Amino acid sequence: MIPKLPHNLLEDVLEEIRIFVENIIESIGVHGHTVPVMRHVLLTLVAILLAFIAERICKYLFVPLVLRLVKRTQARWDDVVLDHQVLRTACHIVPALVIWQLMPLVFYQFHVVQVALTRITAVYLTVATTRLVTKLIDRLRYLNTKPGDSTSLYLKSFCGVLKILAIFIAVIVVVGILINRSPMTLLAGLGATSAVLMLVFKDTIDGLVAGVRLTSNEMIHIGDHITLPGGFVDGTIIDITLTTVKIRQSDNTITTVPPLTLVNGMFQNWKGLDDVDGQRVKKMIYFDVRSIRVADDTLKQQLISKGMVTADEVKGEVITSALFRHYLENYLTKRADVNSNMTILVRQLEATQAGVPMELYFFLYAKDWIPFEHAMADILEHVYAYANEFGLKIYEQTPVQ
Repeated sequence: MIPKLPHNLLEDVLEEIRIFVENIIESIGVHGHTVPVMRHVLLTLVAILLAFIAERICKYLFVPLVLRLVKRTQARWDDVVLDHQVLRTACHIVPALVIWQLMPLVFYQFHVVQVALTRITAVYLTVATTRLVTKLIDRLRYLNTKPGDSTSLYLKSFCGVLKILAIFIAVIVVVGILINRSPMTLLAGLGATSAVLMLVFKDTIDGLVAGVRLTSNEMIHIGDHITLPGGFVDGTIIDITLTTVKIRQSDNTITTVPPLTLVNGMFQNWKGLDDVDGQRVKKMIYFDVRSIRVADDTLKQQLISKGMVTADEVKGEVITSALFRHYLENYLTKRADVNSNMTILVRQLEATQAGVPMELYFFLYAKDWIPFEHAMADILEHVYAYANEFGLKIYEQTPVQ
């Protein structure tokens, strides 16, 4: 006699499969103690075959059909969320669902084996579902069409929190399945150990909070050039997550900085250069105090003849450093690469042991590194070369013997 399964464990189709397997066993003439073995072997093979067929149908029939339907719709969100990777990940759940339904049919005579395999299948379903959820969350941040702006950063931060929450819940569910306890009971028990968890995951929590502060306050964006004190970080931000900030240095190396470092410390963001028509130059040049003197008639005539000053500028008693300051301001104003609409200032500061400092303060149109450095070098070289025309000498410290 074929043992009859309880009706509430199987659907009609499952019952038909079992009867079909039993008929095959009878038709090949298997009798005695080998019947249960042959029955479970055949039922296992049927379950595996049906799970494989279901996975193939889902992958090669359902996925292309959904993709075609998505392309025909006017909405954009379904193109982003229901992409090929998400649907292929969803297909991995289908075989486990088939095995889950066929488990009572295959091992209905071995309760212990059925319970163990049911738990393993439940764990796999939880993991596969979590993978699908994380894939969907990853696709949510691509709903914004402008990567790098504030909305994109908010989405990325929000998606990071959702992924952590989904993985945390999945771990609780898996542990509950393995120990045969309700996940809600485990969650209630975690409340008593929350203080311990706060200490264990203190750095992770601080990093998450710092990442949210960076993005919500718009302190940095992808593409910003930042500099940290000490010079160990000086580059362009290429990626921002809740736990890391990736920066491409000038030598194309990638430096990873925790958000907590940026929030608690001090850094310089050069994004403001994009909002103005110029990059600031602030340079100090030190002159020997003994070379600063009242311009005599010979020096005045030489400067007038070379077109460096006008006759009105050298009337009366004038100082060589003052003449040079006015000359540099006129020189900077006439340069095409200097923004004359912004501040142009050449001023003399308080004397130091290293000479009398003269500060050049102006803005160059060039913002890219190489053109900016070339333009600044040309100006400084001009200052060094023409200082001697005004009788001034660049300060040089005498080496100690």
